[in-house]
This record gives sequence, C-alpha cells and structure tokens, in this order.
Amino acid sequence: MIRVFDFVFSLLGLVCGFPVLLLLTLIGFFDTGSPIFRQERVGRNKKPFTLVKFRTMRLDTASVASHLASSASITKFGHFLRKTKLDELPQLWNVLKGEMSLVGPRPGLFNQEELTVAREKHKIYAVRPGITGLAQVNEIDMSTPKLLAETDAKMIKTMSLRNYFKYIFMTVSGKGSGDRVKE
Repeated sequence: MIRVFDFVFSLLGLVCGFPVLLLLTLIGFFDTGSPIFRQERVGRNKKPFTLVKFRTMRLDTASVASHLASSASITKFGHFLRKTKLDELPQLWNVLKGEMSLVGPRPGLFNQEELTVAREKHKIYAVRPGITGLAQVNEIDMSTPKLLAETDAKMIKTMSLRNYFKYIFMTVSGKGSGDRVKE
C-alpha cells in the first residue's frame, strides 16, 4: 500500500510542482551553472542507484557525506534550498521510479563503511531508502552511524500508514534540519 502512495504522491508532486522545479532549476543555473546534483547511493538490497537533488554546494566540493563537507562549500542559494528542504524535491523522480520511498532510511554512500556495517546488522537494506523518516525528523544524521542505524531499525519495525503520513507531515511542517555540515 505504501508503494501506491509513494507512486501517486511523487507523480502529483512532480506534475503539480513542475513550475517550482523549473524555477529552482533556472535559479540554480545562475548559482552554480549546474543545478542538478547526482550521486551514487546505496539502495534497497545494497543495489546502487543515482540519487538526484538540487545542488546546494559549489561544483568543486568533494563527493562525501554532508557532515564531512565544509559549510563554506554551501552557496547562498544552497542555504535557502537546504533550510526549506526544497533541495530534496528532485528525489520525487527516484520515488516515482521505485528506487526510493517518501519515508525510509536516508540512502548513504558506498564509502560510509561504518554506516553500512551498522545498517547491515539491523537489516536496513531490506527496505527502500527514503526522503524522510524518523531519524530526519529527530535530527539524527549520518554523523552518528550507530544511532542512525538503530533509529532506522526502530522506524522500520513500527512502520504503518499512520507513521508514514506522520513523518511526511512533520517534515513538511519544518521538523528536523537535515544533514549537518562541518563548520
């Protein structure tokens, strides 16, 4: 049932949000020259997929987890996108394709070995990664891999339609601040 909601909401979000996506893309061209950020991430069953987001950091920023990147790398427009969580909108395409869910564990990078081990222990890779979830609304990010994996496991164990909508509502209403970035 959750996959049906994922499909319908991501399709509606992409169609209805198209003018916003187009506007943010155009502004992004002026900000960095390359508004769409693509990065290989760990998906369900550890299968790689290409995550798409709006670019919030300069082009020369190393491809590392956000908490390992310098805050000096974030552009002014990128700060706005992160604060409003609009940088996540292109991931609706990943949800529509079935690579992600609206709610699930945030997909990590293959080079985040400590996180990968912790998530394997809790069988996190048995589900689709998501745009938001229990960890995100509680400001737990990839800088604390063990806690993140434990929180993801708790979310998976207690997932219901009620919690699915609860995490989406909490995210849209501004709960959680996204991944930390080094000062």
